[in-house]
Amino acid sequence: MKKWIQHMKKADFYALGQRFSIDPVVARIMRNRGLEREEEYEQYLYGGWEQLYEPSSMKGLKEAVSMIEKKIADKKSIRIIGDYDIDGVNATYILYRGLIRAGAIVDSAIPDRMADGYGINENLIRQAYEAGRDTIITCDNGIAAREAIAYAKSLGMTVVITDHHDVPYEENEHGERTQVLPPADAIADPKQEGCDYPCKIICGAVVAFKFIQLLYQTLSIPLEETKEFLQFAAMATIGDVMELRDENRILVKLGLQQLRTRPCPGIRALMEETGILPGSISSYHIGFVIGPCLNASGRLETAKHALKLLQAENSAEANVLARKLKMLNDERKTLTESGMQEAFAQIEHTQLKEDTVLVVYLPDCHESLAGIIAGRIRERYYRPVLVFTDAEGGVKGSGRSIEGYHMFEELTKCKDLFTKYGGHPMAAGVSMPKEHLASLRQRLNANQHLTQEDLVEKVYIDAVMPLSYISESMIAGLNVLEPFGNGNAKPIFALQHIQIRRLEQKGRERKILKMLVSDGTAQIEAVYFGNIEEFEHMICEEFGEDQLDDLYSHRPSEVDLAILYYPTINEYMGRRTLQINIQEFCHIK
Repeated sequence: MKKWIQHMKKADFYALGQRFSIDPVVARIMRNRGLEREEEYEQYLYGGWEQLYEPSSMKGLKEAVSMIEKKIADKKSIRIIGDYDIDGVNATYILYRGLIRAGAIVDSAIPDRMADGYGINENLIRQAYEAGRDTIITCDNGIAAREAIAYAKSLGMTVVITDHHDVPYEENEHGERTQVLPPADAIADPKQEGCDYPCKIICGAVVAFKFIQLLYQTLSIPLEETKEFLQFAAMATIGDVMELRDENRILVKLGLQQLRTRPCPGIRALMEETGILPGSISSYHIGFVIGPCLNASGRLETAKHALKLLQAENSAEANVLARKLKMLNDERKTLTESGMQEAFAQIEHTQLKEDTVLVVYLPDCHESLAGIIAGRIRERYYRPVLVFTDAEGGVKGSGRSIEGYHMFEELTKCKDLFTKYGGHPMAAGVSMPKEHLASLRQRLNANQHLTQEDLVEKVYIDAVMPLSYISESMIAGLNVLEPFGNGNAKPIFALQHIQIRRLEQKGRERKILKMLVSDGTAQIEAVYFGNIEEFEHMICEEFGEDQLDDLYSHRPSEVDLAILYYPTINEYMGRRTLQINIQEFCHIK
């Protein structure tokens, strides 16, 4: 069971509400998100284009731009090497379109997930060299590719890295760490030591965006023209699960505004194919509809389809590509479900369930789905997870972590087992010989220091809010908190002693619970989209089967629950009613 924790951060919420013309509850939520100073509230609510950080403050970016400016002037050919996920594809698009505008001779390559694996490698470098390319510029990769970059330099090529991933390091016997940078000609990565860029949590596409901004400034191209890239930076930020705070929040707000009014032809076609109205697109749609379709291209075939979609200049071309990506994502969903069930069965019926760090081997699973399946396993068991599949030359793994477990650092302690690895605190990728799987499992579990408390997922409550406080104006006031996502989660409200007055199953497959609930001060319609069997089991266990029958028969019952919820407005056939979406429930004895 998850642990519910109420935020207890203090402030004068009524004064903040008056100062910024927001509901005091909204002010409380913003304080819960870590805001303290008035200027932070100001940026959160009203931050725009003028508040974006100066690109030149990123270490290595001036040198990178200067190098590429000279290559453009000398008419040298440049190859962009990106990555096959939503961040890498958008970063590649931004660099390509920006460099074309700057007059560069440029093309792009994206690794094949199966043949190349993640990021730049000797094969891609050899292809660029044999094609006569003088210079390579990476995006969303390269910081960990020391050997590959050394190979490119041995061929006499110029290499510029733009990346956002953690920099590999070596640790001596005293625990002192030294970053190990690849031998590139210029490196722009905000996580380098000595980088003064204020926002370290940007994705690869935003680093590419900053590169183009500085390039345009250097070449006296109007900076206003870089605004066309906002929608791509926003999609990458959401899709790569970056924290939506600081500069990221501003970029995503601006990008979503652009997507609602003038999306590029490819994304407009993908919205139509997936049933999204452009005017209502939100971070949810990017994270759970658009993003998976773009990622499915690189997972099951080639990410070049996704890049072509972004580059499409007319609706006819865009529609064909959008249909293909939607079809690939539907196939991906089916394969994911199969792999997920196999993983759950393996954990439940082996000694894996006793491990703190789960290392799951799925030999027949498509390697591109390992990360998604790792995420689903983490959701169910709340453990750090690595899922491995068979790959050329060994196995490939994708990891997903939990709060309190820095996956990249923990893997670094086992780097002697790997042929390749990289990642973040919360996610990582690994390649290694299959015979090392048992050693990795043993060492990760022997080295971990997670407590039982660490292994209980925490849900943070923003406020205990009675139903009588909910109104249309209050719900409208919550809109200033958007966009929601990692680092700026949708608010969670709590209530104890909720009585259910009416209960029924709705929807074509009867997977929605519709209720009328009361907290003693007011009653309101409620919906629950979670596991109905789990809900019914809890009611029967805690209150008895007869009480569940009473609920479905709309008879008075003794069921008394605590809930976590979010208030919404339900619109149906022109009628607007207040409603709450129940996210979690429990019985407090």
